Amino acid sequence: MLKNFRSYSISIEFYRAALALALPSHLKDQLRRAASSITLNLAEGSGKTTHADQRRFYAIAMGSLRECQAVLALLENPQPQLEALADKLGAHIFKLMQSRE
Repeated sequence: MLKNFRSYSISIEFYRAALALALPSHLKDQLRRAASSITLNLAEGSGKTTHADQRRFYAIAMGSLRECQAVLALLENPQPQLEALADKLGAHIFKLMQSRE
């Protein structure tokens, strides 16, 4: 099922792109943990049986995405492609959350 879950696939793409960034160690660690949290919470949420449980995990994924976006905002060298991918992922997660209300 996860192979057909577009938001999940985009989150993996985002995670892999985030790993490739050259960052100070404290930001790299924070970005790595937050980016992996997005993927893991999308996967866990998709396995929940109630909309309330799914929405909770998708909301956690959105919070982790916002954390990643904050790290990207701190960079001296902007990363427009990664920022655009983050925006796309955010739109997907937002739609997931809205569809579970």
